[in-house]
Amino acid sequence: MSKKIQAKLDFDGEIESYLKSKFPEIIEFRILSKSLDARGAPRGKKPVYLYTLEVIEKGQEFGSATESFNKNTSLNSIPIIIGAGPAGLFAALRFAEYGIPTTIIERGDEANKRMLHISKYWKKGVLNTDSNVCYGEGGAGLFSDGKLITRIKSPFIQYVMNKFVEFGAPADTAYLSNPHLGSNKIRKIITKISDQLKDQGHKILTNLAATELLFKDNKVVGVKLSSGEELLSDHVILATGHSAGGMYHHVFENDIAIRPKDFAVGVRIEHPRATIDEIQHGEYHESEFLGAARYRLSHFDKTTDKGTYSFCMCPGGYVLSSGTETDGIVVNGMSNYARNSRWSNSALVVTVNAGKDYDLDHPLQGMDFQHAIEQKAFRVSTAKSDGRRLPAMTVGEFLRGKLDDTDLPKTSSPSGLFKTDIREIFPDFINEHLKNALIEFDKKMKGFSSDEAVLIAPETRTSSPITILRDKETFESTSHKGLYPCGEGAGYAGGITSAAVDGIKIAESIIRSFN
Repeated sequence: MSKKIQAKLDFDGEIESYLKSKFPEIIEFRILSKSLDARGAPRGKKPVYLYTLEVIEKGQEFGSATESFNKNTSLNSIPIIIGAGPAGLFAALRFAEYGIPTTIIERGDEANKRMLHISKYWKKGVLNTDSNVCYGEGGAGLFSDGKLITRIKSPFIQYVMNKFVEFGAPADTAYLSNPHLGSNKIRKIITKISDQLKDQGHKILTNLAATELLFKDNKVVGVKLSSGEELLSDHVILATGHSAGGMYHHVFENDIAIRPKDFAVGVRIEHPRATIDEIQHGEYHESEFLGAARYRLSHFDKTTDKGTYSFCMCPGGYVLSSGTETDGIVVNGMSNYARNSRWSNSALVVTVNAGKDYDLDHPLQGMDFQHAIEQKAFRVSTAKSDGRRLPAMTVGEFLRGKLDDTDLPKTSSPSGLFKTDIREIFPDFINEHLKNALIEFDKKMKGFSSDEAVLIAPETRTSSPITILRDKETFESTSHKGLYPCGEGAGYAGGITSAAVDGIKIAESIIRSFN
């Protein structure tokens, strides 16, 4: 029988050599988890990797952790999944384990074709409102670094990681504490997932939007497509992502139970990668064993009961224009698997509280709050630049409260930047909290808030501005039977992994309830 052990190695050490010297009786091992502890590196302390290992000695065997699925399971109608992001695709994968086919509806293009539309937007400002950084097969996560980090607790997390490995992710994805696929690798993985689903009899309809949910007596009976065709089903999973404004309005107009929720708004901060590497890794910052450095920062203002924090940190990454409307600008970050660009970036965002920072005249007021900032950024870009470039200023200028006559540092953004006072884009409370947090963050990471760092605006799509209410046990809408709000767009996830887990939970719930 196998056993678990903990190990701590210098970051440049070899786990095989360590085990041979410390535990010569061990004949084989499997890594269950691996995480880097570099907290002491800025003070000269050598970074270490922390391992949890499953090991066996002579005469022992590893246990099996395979799941079994009843392939004879059936439903009274084929489930319809609206959205081919992580939530939708993993719901379909889970149904496939039971031999149940699904129909997936995706308004955007296939994963490998989305780059054609996106490239036109970044380089020429020509936006495809149906296929872009947020819409299309793979969802917004396809162009948001491919990070699989999550803080949720779920027995399905390991299933998700193993599935990614099965479809081509590096083997260490299954055990790293902060697994990262990169936008280049995850696109290929999503294509493989879709191809397998199609081979197993699932339909994936791309470049078609679900424009209406069809109901009879507050029970879902199907959906209507942008082509005019109607598809019927008793089980509809709504996994549209956090930017599906049109669907939010449709949900509201049809009295589906929703409520406004808190979210966060702010900027992208971009540094030269070498700066962050040196701040975080100290004298070890050039080591090939460490790679691009990460950070996580937060500051809580007790006087306002409001937090400011880093989010979606992209070491060795890029800042992207990721809007979905022609009259708005939104920024986001990503990096490829190698994380080898010359820059590192992160969102710095301030909590926006429903009913406190925006009125609750109707449940979609939070979406209006987001759009107002995005539209103002676009108007500033149109007036002072070309409507494509992103508004930016240095951190020093932001803290001093005025622009100087120097040029902006070079940027990773393919859309380009133009200098402007980005404080004009945001409500005063956002600017004030960002300023206070930047001062505090520089105390934690000396040199973080310098003139070589750039603030790029605005980061508004951190999460859904509403929650589509559902039963805690069945995950079914509390107002409409057969409708299953799912993932980030419904307010129940915050990244690729948690969205995928939510899709799995809903598939399991539907199967359980029917059988």
